[in-house]
Amino acid sequence: MADAERGALRAAPGGIVPRVLQSWWAPRRVVRGLSAMPEGAKLAVLMAAMLILLLAQAPANMRMAQLDPSVPFEARMGGALLAVMFMLPILAYAFAGLVSLLSRLTPWRLSPEDSRLALFWALLAVAPAMLLAGLVAGLIGPGPALTVVQVVCGAGFLAIWGAGLAALSRQR
Repeated sequence: MADAERGALRAAPGGIVPRVLQSWWAPRRVVRGLSAMPEGAKLAVLMAAMLILLLAQAPANMRMAQLDPSVPFEARMGGALLAVMFMLPILAYAFAGLVSLLSRLTPWRLSPEDSRLALFWALLAVAPAMLLAGLVAGLIGPGPALTVVQVVCGAGFLAIWGAGLAALSRQR
């Protein structure tokens, strides 16, 4: 790793967890500070986000398995594993590439690397909120509380991702 990359990764003190928390109130600054992240680290960010998203589904899958025992918990988690750990990376890379291509139609340019960073970081930054949504889905079930938490997760993801895209885009 080059000295510039190490410096960029050390810009926010304390590591990943403080950056994830800072992403909820200063996403542009956090993503801009991560702009020199190497491609291997971006993949690690995506994998960490996917692992947390997989774990977030466990309480809801356990609840559904208790309510409908015809599909056991292991089968439900196996399906979630297939979707999150095998399908999501392919979709994430394809979607980031599509966003990068579509940015050519605007006055703002976004490289494929920057598009991937903004998307992958937004997924990791919203992962703690997804854990909360999973707990609410598993312990309380469908209802207003779950809807509120899911709306917060979705809005947080869109805000962090959009701010990351804005921070990394360059004007023609």
